[in-house]
Amino acid sequence: MGRCSGRATLVGFCALQLVAALERQIFDFLGYQWAPILANFLHILAVILGIFGTVQYRSKHLILYAVWLILWVGWNAFVICFYLEVGHLSQDQDFLMTFNTSLHRSWWMENGPGCLVTPVTNSKLALEDHHVITVSGCLLDYQYIEVVSSAMQIFLALFGFVCACYVSKVFMEEEDSFDFIGGFDSYGYQAPQKMSHLQLQPLYTELSLG
Repeated sequence: MGRCSGRATLVGFCALQLVAALERQIFDFLGYQWAPILANFLHILAVILGIFGTVQYRSKHLILYAVWLILWVGWNAFVICFYLEVGHLSQDQDFLMTFNTSLHRSWWMENGPGCLVTPVTNSKLALEDHHVITVSGCLLDYQYIEVVSSAMQIFLALFGFVCACYVSKVFMEEEDSFDFIGGFDSYGYQAPQKMSHLQLQPLYTELSLG
């Protein structure tokens, strides 16, 4: 009963992780954030692997999924530090998110709740094929939206890590117990012996004459 509830809980959290990752992937595509796009893609593959491992009772798949979640937590912690400009990190370091392929940043910078975008014409700061804008009136700045999104990813990853460790432990214990009784133990298996030919002998009976 506990195993079934643990599997159901893990599948449910994997589904939430998948929805959250797809939602984040869409907005990162809109903002041309190539590094997050790559990380989201790997995360989606890992979550699918976790779902497959849970459904098919594959403890090794769950272990790989749990290891990835540790890396995923580290990546999201970096994203939080990047947008809050912790230490030497700065949002002007475009190569960290876009690999220097574009000047785009977070999609929420221009499309956040309540944001008013005003283009600045004839600006000397504008590069070729680009324009300068001013953004004002945002109810919540884009960096805080990104921080909240990453924090939610960390929460889902930590809970998924705990569930994955528990379910994989249950699977391994069941595999060990099954091996102990000879379920998968090749040494405990004995092939059926062939029946040897029976040697027929005549049967003698003695008759007593009264």
